[in-house]
Amino acid sequence: MALKQYLAQKLEQRLSPQQIQLMKLLQVPTMELDQRIKQEIEENPALEEGADVEDDYDNDDEYDNDDSNSDDDNDFDISDYMDDDTPDYKTQANNHSKDDEERVIPLSGEQSFQEKLTEQLHLLDLDDTQFLIADTIIGNLDESGYLNREVEAIVDDLAFSANVIVNEAQVEEVLSLVQELDPAGVGARDLRECLLLQLERKQDGDITKFTAKKILQDHFEEFTKKHYDKIQKKLEIEDEDLKEAIAEIIKLNPKPGGSMKESAKSMQQIIPDFVINEFEGQLELSINGRNAPELKISREYERMLRGYSEGAKTSKSDKEALTFVKQKLDGAKWFIDAIRQRQNTLLFTMDAIMNYQKEYFLTGDETNLRPMILKDIADIVNLDISTISRVANSKYVQTGYGIFPLKYFFSESLSTDSGEEVSTREVKKILSEAIEGEQKKKPLTDDRLALLLKEKGYNIARRTVAKYREQLNIPVARLRKEL
Repeated sequence: MALKQYLAQKLEQRLSPQQIQLMKLLQVPTMELDQRIKQEIEENPALEEGADVEDDYDNDDEYDNDDSNSDDDNDFDISDYMDDDTPDYKTQANNHSKDDEERVIPLSGEQSFQEKLTEQLHLLDLDDTQFLIADTIIGNLDESGYLNREVEAIVDDLAFSANVIVNEAQVEEVLSLVQELDPAGVGARDLRECLLLQLERKQDGDITKFTAKKILQDHFEEFTKKHYDKIQKKLEIEDEDLKEAIAEIIKLNPKPGGSMKESAKSMQQIIPDFVINEFEGQLELSINGRNAPELKISREYERMLRGYSEGAKTSKSDKEALTFVKQKLDGAKWFIDAIRQRQNTLLFTMDAIMNYQKEYFLTGDETNLRPMILKDIADIVNLDISTISRVANSKYVQTGYGIFPLKYFFSESLSTDSGEEVSTREVKKILSEAIEGEQKKKPLTDDRLALLLKEKGYNIARRTVAKYREQLNIPVARLRKEL
């Protein structure tokens, strides 16, 4: 078969490096944007932070660069980099004062959960073998403080990894010592053992704690299923005694390791990307000043470009330096332009969301939220749905009723019996209020909730009610039962 050559034309959609950079910047929140700008400034010396100032050199200087343009690799117009009549590609926010004090909360490095337990081991009277066993047990605890590995597996680990031969009885003995460490409940192999370990430390002859211990020891399955009538019948106790014992169990911590982890982790402050204020019935939108930082092209690099452009006619090293400076200036221009486009896209998109949900932003009533999907906003601002998704990702808006993620305002639509389109968030709020006001001794089932919504004009199937309830992190009726 002979080889043939032919010409063909075809259309392809490709993203330029500048477009990719813009897409990446769109999806980062304000806190990450600060770090991204600092990283770019460190990597590109041609980019500087701050407002532009007038330079003192002559703006009318002309540079003859005809000889340097003879090389295709260095073909550029120096006038593209020497526009001194206007500020250099800078963006700024009028709602951000230079006198504002920027407060930075330092993040402190804390010890891990396992490290704190290991410190306590040194306070126990353990020999080398026992200490190694205890250290291995602690290393196998999960983030909640549970030991999910079998004792037999730990024996094998010690034999193969540390060449220490022990039996299961020795490991069990050391495990009991680990279970005495703080917080109470660590080293348990299941929830029942974890709760019992905590109760045993609180045993002081109290009849309520004794009853709670009997429930966990002998009737744990009935307790988890909230079959309180069976527990009461088997233990032959009064309603009040059962209620006090259940209350004592509920006070216990099912994740002892998680409590230490929560106390150690740093709290992250949410910085809103937008602020919406209401003034005499009108909404005013502003963007956080950190989303529109003042950036400029380095004047020093512009002077270097002028100098190297003259030397590039005769010197190979100057020609290479000229190419390097040109690349850095190009990168700085692209980055500043991407920041400016990011600011405009954020403003256009948030303005469309604000106008679409105007009734909610004026009243703060969740039932006034209109059904809204990404396509609705994309059609208004004439942008792609993926762009709107990037804008809504990890962004927050500050309103008179609190700080909300942008995703909060997006919801699907639902038709009532009258044909009116309402937001599914409105239905979820009605469900939440109904469950909050139910009788805890006889909580509402999903069938009852579906009937209640039908009476209000929302014809929703029981399985849809169950789906909305799960999205609200509300358990089934049996698990909501209280004494």
